[in-house]
Amino acid sequence: MEDSSRKLGSKLSELRKARKMSQQEVAKLVSVGSDPISNRAVSKWETGDTLPNAEQFLALCRIYDIRDVLSTFLGMEGPNDEGLNSLNKLGRERVDEYISLLKESPEFSYKQRVIRIKRQMPLYDLPASAGTGVFLDSDSYTLIDVDETVPENANLAVRISGDSMTPLYTDGQIVYVRQQPDLKPGEIGIFVLNGEAYCKKLETDGGIKLISLNPNYKPIKVKYSYELRVIGKVVG
Repeated sequence: MEDSSRKLGSKLSELRKARKMSQQEVAKLVSVGSDPISNRAVSKWETGDTLPNAEQFLALCRIYDIRDVLSTFLGMEGPNDEGLNSLNKLGRERVDEYISLLKESPEFSYKQRVIRIKRQMPLYDLPASAGTGVFLDSDSYTLIDVDETVPENANLAVRISGDSMTPLYTDGQIVYVRQQPDLKPGEIGIFVLNGEAYCKKLETDGGIKLISLNPNYKPIKVKYSYELRVIGKVVG
């Protein structure tokens, strides 16, 4: 036991000197996050008179940048020991960079893979009108895959037809809609007016009107005799 203690102490002394550190500097670093120790304690570790406890030993390994404890203190070489121990500080830093990259790769890391669940929503085949009005067939749609750029609260998609909502929405653009039965004034939504679907802005000042963003199109005034239904709010 005494012989092994002195071997451990001799190795600790060798590691400290290789780092060009004083016993006082080591004592100060080991004391961070642990009970304060003196440089006298470090001296006794290096002579083998006493041994550091587990927490102190791990702190020393961190200070001396010990990656392979068995190889360093017991001479038990691992398959990668010769290559790693022959590297200088820059080489070890480069190895650390490669290790970080490998950890991020699901092919090489034990880290649990994140399985992204595909999200789908209906895209209506017949477009909502941004011009003269096109019938929106609620039974005719195609399920499309959408990514994380699509707002979470959207649950259906509609392809715009026409240019009455330019410059915000253009002809052929897909807009994403959150289904809801009503809208606030100033909000843009998808409406069905007398059986035809529109993408418009709602205005209620002086009566209900569906407003185009393109000034070349006149507002659509909704008369009391008209049948108006809100499909939802355009959210993306």
